[in-house]
Amino acid sequence: MGDAKRRKQLGLMPTVHPFEADMDINGNVTLNRGPQEAALQVMIVDALRETQPTGPLWDSAYRTSFVMAGRPDRLLETAEDVQSIAVPPHRHFVGELALGTSMPEEANSYTHIPVEGGVLHLRQQTHSADGVRWESFPANTDPRRALEFLMQHPAAGGQGKVVATFRIEQAQGVDGQQGRVTIDPEPPEEWLEVLEELATEWHGQTPEDWAELHAEMVGEDDPNAPVLKRSLFELREPALLLSPLGTPFAQLGGLELHIDPAGSGYSPDGEEWITYDPEAAPLGDSLPPELSQFLDVETVTVTVFADGRVEWAEGDVPNDQAERIRADLMQATGAGHTERWADWTENLLLEIFADEYPDLNEIETLPVPTAVRLDIPVDALTDPDPLAQAFIESELTFDGQTWHDLYAEELPAELNAVRPLN
Repeated sequence: MGDAKRRKQLGLMPTVHPFEADMDINGNVTLNRGPQEAALQVMIVDALRETQPTGPLWDSAYRTSFVMAGRPDRLLETAEDVQSIAVPPHRHFVGELALGTSMPEEANSYTHIPVEGGVLHLRQQTHSADGVRWESFPANTDPRRALEFLMQHPAAGGQGKVVATFRIEQAQGVDGQQGRVTIDPEPPEEWLEVLEELATEWHGQTPEDWAELHAEMVGEDDPNAPVLKRSLFELREPALLLSPLGTPFAQLGGLELHIDPAGSGYSPDGEEWITYDPEAAPLGDSLPPELSQFLDVETVTVTVFADGRVEWAEGDVPNDQAERIRADLMQATGAGHTERWADWTENLLLEIFADEYPDLNEIETLPVPTAVRLDIPVDALTDPDPLAQAFIESELTFDGQTWHDLYAEELPAELNAVRPLN
């Protein structure tokens, strides 16, 4: 009996689930074909939603691929030149969810996404301006040539504006447990857990990783692993054209996460701090005040209603921007369109509450809020970029009277009432 046949009989062969899915510009995923099990469907949808660029990141990613494919017929010298490249709002993915297997050694993160118990393999990715005619960029058979296409444009090579900076310190873990993570300044609640997970990934998820990554940073084996590590995380708006030479460590909420080596270091004893960058200034005990810039951002609150109304307090929004902002928010949320609003609010509710209340995923149709309040940075009101990645949903109501804080610990009564476990 062949080895493959024997493994299959023992139940050791990978289980492959083909799928097809669509994604819109706001990151909403529709699974058109896939496994019958609801849990596997959620796994596919979540993997695409969490890894594929959306909003401004999709704009930059598409335009970068467009340029690297040699499509522009003139030099791109200004931001306006780059922004004149129209970005298709529709994407289509064809692939399979392979369970019981691991990442192939030759795989890359663009086509192979690790998931719990397996890998999501994207065989084909296409895009469309109208949802009818689909196309894809040719594979880069010569990466050097593609990079030449990109770097010949004066608009390439820049970085996006810094939106937030966090100093993250982590203690070495004990007995396989994640070491304590402290973040200064305190991030928004919805970012806290993600930043802690990224810090652990960067510093080392196991004692072996912790020591090995430290040795790589200092350039030699160090028999005494540090008891603390410190990193400076920068959240930046995506550059107009993404440079392969400056790949971010991760993506978070439509922003790029970069790690500043000048602010990274370690402590062998919990008292003395040593920088990983020998040319950087010594590490101090506090975050430089010029870097603590995000959490003091002024915001305005805008209420979007299911029927298409968009309201704000008088004077909060510049009169010359009102029409654009209203149209932009209606497009982003589906307000005024029954099905799109229901889809957007369902994704919102599951994103916020399903981790703690997984049985919500079993509900065929969730209650639909009548209105959602959004917090929008004042600077974004006059920024020509779409608002989809700038606002943060803060409250919602199902009856127009009782408002629920989306980041409070209690599940709204309207959701609790329809849970199958009740």
